[in-house]
Amino acid sequence: MTEFDARKFAVIADIHGNSDALIAVLSDIDAQGIASIVNLGDHLSGPLAARETIEILMARDMICIRGNHDRWLVETDPEEMGPSDRIAYDELEDRHLEWLRALPPTRLLADDVFLCHGTPASDTTYWFERVAPDGGVLIRPEADIAAEAAGIAASLLLCGHSHLPRRVDLADGRTVLNPGSVGCPGYVDDEPYPHAMQTGTPAACYAIVERRPEGWMTSFRHVPYDTARMAGLARERNRPNWARSVATGWVK
Repeated sequence: MTEFDARKFAVIADIHGNSDALIAVLSDIDAQGIASIVNLGDHLSGPLAARETIEILMARDMICIRGNHDRWLVETDPEEMGPSDRIAYDELEDRHLEWLRALPPTRLLADDVFLCHGTPASDTTYWFERVAPDGGVLIRPEADIAAEAAGIAASLLLCGHSHLPRRVDLADGRTVLNPGSVGCPGYVDDEPYPHAMQTGTPAACYAIVERRPEGWMTSFRHVPYDTARMAGLARERNRPNWARSVATGWVK
């Protein structure tokens, strides 16, 4: 693996088996001459192209950590998996599962860039958002967002999981960033209450970060690509919400 360049790099997350979106994002990253990529997990789960996706990831020079769905793929009995995990699991070989098992849940790079999937303490918690009992998705109070970063000295903290691109600057000068989702722009979940996350765009999303003397400069890149094949796979596998999400960025 080439040495990680903390001066400027790309951040991707939540591919969820969407190999066509991943290819589009990697092509965009390459076109800008960016050599270093960090990947915040949830690589495969979904009714799309898990095998294609993991073959791309295993062949690519990037730093990866695991997400909650990656953990469930290697820790859950296949007969007890949810449909998104089970469809992906059935496409994988032992060598793919071993690759997932080897991924760490968090990582610190260059002593100043911290990676996690949800929050430092949980891969199933949204760092920036909270879900109300009525299903509304709200921004968490500033103090709650800062509390999740307690004890981490890094100036840049990266997370995924919610699929929503967002940046928050803490009062102490640290930056927390979610790059959005490469391959799944909307979904529904039952925990902690039934709710929907939806971005309203089918574009594959990621972030570029660059260290400047004044602090971290960040930008979100929304990359258009042909969604027809991935949406078609979701329909073939009787996952209409996935098909709508991939094609439109909305689920309901």
